[in-house]
Amino acid sequence: MQYDFDRIATPRGIGSVKWEHRKGENGLEAWDATAEVNGRRQVLPLWVADMDFPIAEPIRRALIARAEIPSLGYTYRTDDYLSAVTGWMQRRHGWTVEPAWIALAPGVVPSLNMLVRTFTQPGDGVIVQPPVYHPFYMVIESNDARVVRNPLRLIDGRYQMDFDDLDAKAADPTVKMLLLCSPHNPVGRVWTAEELRRLSEICNRHGVLVVADELHADLILYGNVFQPYAALGGAFADNAIVCTAASKSFSLAGLHMSHIITSNADLREQVAGGLQKAKMFGLNPFSAAAVQAAYTDGEDWLEQALAYIQGNMDYLAEFLGENLPQIPLIKPDATYLAWLDCRALSLNQDQLEDLMLNKAGLFLDEGYIFGEEGAGFERINVACPRYILEDALHRLVEAIGS
Repeated sequence: MQYDFDRIATPRGIGSVKWEHRKGENGLEAWDATAEVNGRRQVLPLWVADMDFPIAEPIRRALIARAEIPSLGYTYRTDDYLSAVTGWMQRRHGWTVEPAWIALAPGVVPSLNMLVRTFTQPGDGVIVQPPVYHPFYMVIESNDARVVRNPLRLIDGRYQMDFDDLDAKAADPTVKMLLLCSPHNPVGRVWTAEELRRLSEICNRHGVLVVADELHADLILYGNVFQPYAALGGAFADNAIVCTAASKSFSLAGLHMSHIITSNADLREQVAGGLQKAKMFGLNPFSAAAVQAAYTDGEDWLEQALAYIQGNMDYLAEFLGENLPQIPLIKPDATYLAWLDCRALSLNQDQLEDLMLNKAGLFLDEGYIFGEEGAGFERINVACPRYILEDALHRLVEAIGS
């Protein structure tokens, strides 16, 4: 069927994080600035990594069908569920995954938190590649481990790994883990097989476990090809744990369902122990129905969504080039998250945030939350109807011009 991505699917009054809340000093707080009728200009929330699109029809039907079953007891994975996951990985990415390799968890961030706790001791180092998804820092520091920075390098408008620095950092015997963001959030890189092999060779040589966050693996743009880390096989897979989910691909984040995939039996046993210790077990029956439907019958919706997102990215790049050349887009290989280089505006982080929120009426993710390397950048979510993006960009032109 043909889907309509030109309308917002999220009504007010359902507790939407994106449309009804903002970040406060003590976490999320209710916020009415995004309401259409509030006596002032509506703030456009383009921060949280949710799509504004209606979900795939097979997923909606699966949820309705599950709701008609008058039983919501404890639920566990079925053979059909596991087949849906393994079938998707094979069809979409050419990655052969055995059902026994899959563990269930209520999200990738909880999984990363559990893995840091399981495989490191207080004071151990965990490598990250900033600017990077800010919960990476949280899961390290909350477990009394130590953030070890291996910053990406921005060269001619494209981010690259610094392998010499990585080798030096990984050589420290107190460094035990690397959190790999692949595809990378927020800079949008799809790492090549060659890049991943170089990273793996360094980590394997120094005994550093690779935990790969592949949450955005299905959101590939412009003909790029995603390389699953563990699909490199052999010694690469033996020293890796992969975290993935259908949540970003199919806009199911609120269902809290993810997978931890581990081919190494020894690592898998430790993962199982970590899940038990964290009391992370079981499966939401609606999550099971939605994920199974997504991986079985959702591909047509995903292809249409990706075409729309790519169109939004193209519109964004063209608009900036014509109207705001001082704010280049770091063209992403993947994700629906655009990384804007605002450094030429010569504003500090408070001034830049004030420009976006108070002058333009745009609620974005400030670059500095992804690490000091992100200062002067803004992350904007373009998985929204085109008219929202058009409005946002015209507001930005007006704010900068004034």
